[in-house]
Amino acid sequence: MLDKQMRRIKENVLTPIARHVGEHISPAGITITGAVIGLASAGVAWQGWYAAGLGLWLANRVLDGLDGTVARLYNKQSDIGAYLDIMVDFVIYAAIPVGLALSIGTASAYIALSLLLASFYVNSASWMYLSSLLEKRKQGATTSGEMTGVTMPAGLIEGTETIIFYTLFFLFPQSLTALFLIMTIPVIITIAQRILWALNNLD
Repeated sequence: MLDKQMRRIKENVLTPIARHVGEHISPAGITITGAVIGLASAGVAWQGWYAAGLGLWLANRVLDGLDGTVARLYNKQSDIGAYLDIMVDFVIYAAIPVGLALSIGTASAYIALSLLLASFYVNSASWMYLSSLLEKRKQGATTSGEMTGVTMPAGLIEGTETIIFYTLFFLFPQSLTALFLIMTIPVIITIAQRILWALNNLD
């Protein structure tokens, strides 16, 4: 919901950093570093070290934005880079809730985790195939001037809202089950939004 507004802010914040580091590390190197840090966040979350997990999660998010900024700034954009970026995102999006649920270790946390990850699974299908159809129709990211590898149809919950929810997971682990369930609701609404959009705009 907030991603389009936040992308411009993110670019303004990260461009000075990208100018400093872009000559020394490739976008792929930043992506891989972010992946390691994100997996470390899930690992320390599993051990119940929530403050460390939060710090690593936020560092992962910074690197996730920085790789694209470096690629654009130094004209190093590539299909494989965009592919690796989204794959890393989804690995981290799955690993962190799993790590947190394992740290809590209750049946209710595992049930809520299952519902959350199931909603992620369906949501991924709802936007990824729709994105491919829009690219096929020449209505994709390049045509619309988006700063992403492929167009990402808008929804109630996107990357910005995911950052907020995951931060809350780390800050309030005692409420993890409730937070998992609360996040599941807007994800389901987002799925419905995209299905309705497709029904109204595709033939």
